[in-house]
Amino acid sequence: MQKKLFIQIFLPIVVVLAACRVGRNYERPALALPEHFNSPATAPSDSSIAGVEWRQFFQDPTLVALIDSTLKGNYDLQLALKRIESAQEYVKQAKVAWLPSLGLQATANTTSPSKNSLNGISLSTFLGASHIEDYTLAANLSWEIDVWGKIKRQKEAALASYLQSYEGARAVQTEIVANVANSYYNLLMLDEQLQIAKYNVALSDSIVQMIQLQKAAGDVTQLAVQQAIAQQQTAALLVPQLEQGIAIQENALKILAGQLPDTVTRSTTLEEIRMWDHLSTGVPAELISKRPDVRSAEMELVAANAQVGVAQASMYPSLTITGTGGLNSYKFSNWFDINSLFGTVAGGLTQPVFQRRQLKTQLEVAKIAREEAAIRFRQQALNAIGEVSNALVTLDKLQTRRQIATDQVETLQVAIQQARMLFRSGLANYLEVITAQSNALQAQLTRADVVRQQLSASVELYRSLGGGWK
Repeated sequence: MQKKLFIQIFLPIVVVLAACRVGRNYERPALALPEHFNSPATAPSDSSIAGVEWRQFFQDPTLVALIDSTLKGNYDLQLALKRIESAQEYVKQAKVAWLPSLGLQATANTTSPSKNSLNGISLSTFLGASHIEDYTLAANLSWEIDVWGKIKRQKEAALASYLQSYEGARAVQTEIVANVANSYYNLLMLDEQLQIAKYNVALSDSIVQMIQLQKAAGDVTQLAVQQAIAQQQTAALLVPQLEQGIAIQENALKILAGQLPDTVTRSTTLEEIRMWDHLSTGVPAELISKRPDVRSAEMELVAANAQVGVAQASMYPSLTITGTGGLNSYKFSNWFDINSLFGTVAGGLTQPVFQRRQLKTQLEVAKIAREEAAIRFRQQALNAIGEVSNALVTLDKLQTRRQIATDQVETLQVAIQQARMLFRSGLANYLEVITAQSNALQAQLTRADVVRQQLSASVELYRSLGGGWK
């Protein structure tokens, strides 16, 4: 009868309240995105270079192998993967949160009351004993019915946090891929500049010898020789400086890969690196789904939205069913007798009334956190648009700069040859020869840097579009 009454009372309550859900479902906030990227560098396209795997985007086998080893050994990426594992454990916990909790309890105790106490006299009179024993083996069950969707929102928040950490790891990978490529290109630039410096040292030696011959003939003074030697020393000074830069860059690449500092193998030169002929960008709206950092920011917003529902559900009544059953006896000899069985079942509805504004504060703080997450999401999306636009402009202007730098190097190479010929003929002074060589050296170094910048700009465009995690 009591069991039937219990079902008649609580079952309708569960059925009615189970249809209730608190908190709003997630909706992506409106984002102000342009229809196309504003840059003449690339034509509008529905596809994006971000969809290309990094193994196909980078065509140098040495660079591909270097990126691969770095992704395997990089500590930042390993930490990001550990954060994924941690978030995955919370997802597993959230999946079973709707199940009842069950605990086992075993107790044994003996009580010896005072013989002059009422309990002692009663015990001696009715049981003929000076102490009483109590043995209990019980299972305790507690089940909170998810009538307001609190557990559902907790699961939603845990899953979103997991996806946030997952996208965060992808974002770390895109940064690592870009950093390795840029560092590798910088290393090739330093190699190129070192060869330029050594060539100019040799060229300066020949100019010094030429001017010394002119001095021996009485055509120039010792000042001309000293200035030529100074120019040779300027070029020579670059050699150890560039060798130092190469060693430091090699060490940085090894450390990035989680390895001890060492040399880095190169199988190509800066001039032999080939860029993609066409770097398609797709449309700005694709960044929301392709950029891992933007997706991570959105998952943070999804989790924050779910936490508002959790906080709101905490302000509503909670329906809990509890049960206890097991064996209880005051004698060990019949502890496991069938007559020692007992059991209780209870249901309770608890409504928070006065919690010193704790629940209200939790709800308001959760709403503020959601607003903050929405702002970060919008900012991340805006930053992504800006990074792509900057990369496009940079790539476009560097193409022009590279052509100008190439023309300048060719012009100054001709100028050196003409200056030396005129100097031998007595139609030019030594300062014109030294100036021509100095300008050519600087132009060659600048061109190598421009080529490196152009390669890095293509990498930055690939990264800013969301490439590198595949």
